[in-house]
Amino acid sequence: MRFSQDFAPPGQGGDRRPGHRPGRARGPLGALAAALALALALTGCGDGTGTDARTGTGAARPEQAVDRVEPLATTPGPRLPATVKSADGTRVTIGSADRIVPLTGGLSEIVFTLGLGDRVVARDITATFEQAAELPVVTRAHDVSAESVLSLRPTVVLAETTTGPAEAVEQIRDAGIPLVVVAPAKELSDVDRRIDAVAAALGVPDAGTELKNRTRSRIEAVRTSVPAPAKGRGKPRVAFLYLRGSASVYLLGGRDSGASSLIEAAGAVDAGKASGLRKDFTAITSEALAKAAPDAILVMRKGLESVGGVDGLVKIPGVAETPAGMDRRIVSIDDGVLLNYGPRTDRVLSDLIAQLHPEDGADG
Repeated sequence: MRFSQDFAPPGQGGDRRPGHRPGRARGPLGALAAALALALALTGCGDGTGTDARTGTGAARPEQAVDRVEPLATTPGPRLPATVKSADGTRVTIGSADRIVPLTGGLSEIVFTLGLGDRVVARDITATFEQAAELPVVTRAHDVSAESVLSLRPTVVLAETTTGPAEAVEQIRDAGIPLVVVAPAKELSDVDRRIDAVAAALGVPDAGTELKNRTRSRIEAVRTSVPAPAKGRGKPRVAFLYLRGSASVYLLGGRDSGASSLIEAAGAVDAGKASGLRKDFTAITSEALAKAAPDAILVMRKGLESVGGVDGLVKIPGVAETPAGMDRRIVSIDDGVLLNYGPRTDRVLSDLIAQLHPEDGADG
């Protein structure tokens, strides 16, 4: 969702962006891409602060003060050449991982966490973590600049099915650069698959296995911290809202928004999904919110800022009348990590649990 730091609508990596590229597979918001195009022009970065789930007031969370990834302890040496099957059906042979260009923030996160960050020569705008901050950006409002990529003489390019425009992707391939497409993430079960795909393409399968095991164990440890509902209360209902105030974009997440897996892992119910919304997103209406009846609202931090914080959020028609709006129970997570489903997902889940269940002392 994938939502990104620069206000692009959801579709993975760090960055679930809509599949609005000609000729590419569609992501969660493909059908709504035209209406959301204006949102691509807005940029910004997270501020490292959280929002209290009950009051909506700013509350610093030390674990998020620095936006960094945690590489594996040992740096792997790629064993290449390697031939892998790309998510778009092509077979790609990679002969060198000396100069890597990942075209989404989620893919960048995996590459750096595998210990190959010193080989990365460019980044997508959604790669917002500290280790990648000084790299040149090769996307414009998420559209890839083939010329910028090729000027950096990459030996391998990693993309997703939502990466585009298609002409830029083909231009990179036509130049003879090995380009591997990875399917975007939609839920927790996608974490292993994505790590495997990147590690295989870069010739470090053993490091991929190590990272998978580390990530899986951390996620499972966090999941055990979910408190049982208090006596007489059920699981909280959480509505995932996608907000881009400057573009007048206000959406309610449904079954395929990408957030359901996290919400459910945090011991809650996806209110949009439970209310019968089968699509990825639908326009927010008073009727839809009333049917969802959320006890809490989950948003991306930049989205919350774009509507003027909690005060602005409750002015959106229908929000103030929900239990969440009346209690000002708003949960916010950094745009750059929320729906990455990668090596830092345990932190995202821990943060979500802590904000949803503050009365239980969950602190991740």
